[in-house]
Amino acid sequence: MAEDRGGTERSDARLGRFRLDELLDELQVRIQTVRGTRDRLHGLLEAVLSVGRELDLPQVLRGIVEASVVLVDAEYGALGVIGEDQRLAQFLTIGVDEEQRARIGDLPSGHGLLGEVIRHPEPLRLPELSAHPASSGFPPNHPPMHSFLGVPVRVRDEVFGNLYLTEKRGGAEFDAEDEAVLTTLAVAAGVAIENARLYEEARLREQWLEASTEFTAGLLSGMPEARVLEVMVERACLITSAELGVVDLVEGEQSLRGVLALGEGAEAHRGLTVPREGTLAGAALREGGLVASVSVGDDPRVTFAPERWKGLGPAVAVPIGERGVLVLVRTAGRPAFSAAETAPLPGFAGQAALALELADRRRDAEQVSLLEDRDRIARDLHDLAIQRLFATGMTLQSARRFVEHPEARERLVRAVDDLDETIKIIRSTIFGLRSHESPASGGGLRIRAVRTVEEAVAALGFTPALRMEGLLDTDVPHAVADEVVAVLGEALSNVARHAGASRTDVSVVVGQGVLTVTVADDGIGLPEGEQRRSGLRNLEERAELLEGRMTVVAGESGGTRLVWRVPLKGLK
Repeated sequence: MAEDRGGTERSDARLGRFRLDELLDELQVRIQTVRGTRDRLHGLLEAVLSVGRELDLPQVLRGIVEASVVLVDAEYGALGVIGEDQRLAQFLTIGVDEEQRARIGDLPSGHGLLGEVIRHPEPLRLPELSAHPASSGFPPNHPPMHSFLGVPVRVRDEVFGNLYLTEKRGGAEFDAEDEAVLTTLAVAAGVAIENARLYEEARLREQWLEASTEFTAGLLSGMPEARVLEVMVERACLITSAELGVVDLVEGEQSLRGVLALGEGAEAHRGLTVPREGTLAGAALREGGLVASVSVGDDPRVTFAPERWKGLGPAVAVPIGERGVLVLVRTAGRPAFSAAETAPLPGFAGQAALALELADRRRDAEQVSLLEDRDRIARDLHDLAIQRLFATGMTLQSARRFVEHPEARERLVRAVDDLDETIKIIRSTIFGLRSHESPASGGGLRIRAVRTVEEAVAALGFTPALRMEGLLDTDVPHAVADEVVAVLGEALSNVARHAGASRTDVSVVVGQGVLTVTVADDGIGLPEGEQRRSGLRNLEERAELLEGRMTVVAGESGGTRLVWRVPLKGLK
């Protein structure tokens, strides 16, 4: 009996130790589970804090994907941003390098399984993604993927996009805890995205306000209108990250003229007259507000010369009051202009229209003041200078009879003749000062020449030097003045298109019955043996019709010197 009791006691002791080992193992497992849960909670908290630190939206989006991959231990991760057409407008990936991405080709747009999560914005967990009915397979060179976890990211009540995680490391499946963790991160991501959006909108409004202030101050300080428009387009392209900016001004009731174009493919739009019908600019004028296009070259509203937009994609056009339209364009393949980017644009364009109108009013006031000064100068010349010269001439004439020396008498006669000629010149000047601008001619030759040179600034990229001498507004007939304006415009256009110049000197001189127009640049000059361009032939023909001539020679220090000369005698 004693031996049986001893054996039983030893057996009970072994059973006790076995149960204790089991309890210790179970406790160890639970400790590990608690520790893993604690570490995961710490990781989730750190991920939430990390995505909330950034305010730059692209950085926020990338940080969300990076945190998601770490939290659920996935090999690949992506964030698909949903566009207005319920397809993927952006697709940010982690785990696929640039070389792999290039081999795969175009990024997904929202078909197949990815589109399933877009159509049904709720968590989707799969042990084998290829087994799902919506799966459409992978393109060539795509890495193999099996396990899948997709979770929507909401910003307030709007589905901003979806998080896609694939290939749980170790060949395991994503579990309910992974789904819960990723869903929690998606909520935090929505808050971070909203904060980044608000920051981006505030930053954009500040940039638009600074740009408006800059060009308004430029206009009101007397900066040439062409330069102010250039500044406006430069700032608009910079703020919206557009590769091309075009300003089309209204020209008549049915057409627009591209007075300024900066950026990629600008040559196809600069100086081009286009109809309102069949253009995005015309559509903006018709609707009286902002119009956008996801691909301007394929837009059904753009039927006039759609080849001008080759290689370009998203575009937006906004009226500049009733004066014209500002068009901003991105290259093909880039995302469309967002509402946040374009919301301040109508206000910016409206501010530009107001500034241009104020500048016009200021110029009108300056013109009135100039005309008043001309009238005053004309009165003073007539009432004072001419009368005194006339009195001096009469005195000299009466003094001739007291002069006996023949040579002295001859000198007096010449002096009287010079005074008569001077009086004629002054009277001609008075007539020119009192000749106000007529609507038909658009002003005297001096004003028209200045305007023509200013209009060429946008194409040239700099302001030409302009010198004018002689009685341009009185001795040059209107028909000849029209020819001069045409010659200046064509000559400056040739410099802009062919010369590659950094400086151009323009002079319009009347003297000794001849009108001479000179346009000299420091560009590449005319290559030897090159035939005359059609523009130069046109200028030569214009001179010959007025019994004049045109010459084009190399400049003294390089470049080209064009001289257009016509006689004025008999041309009225």
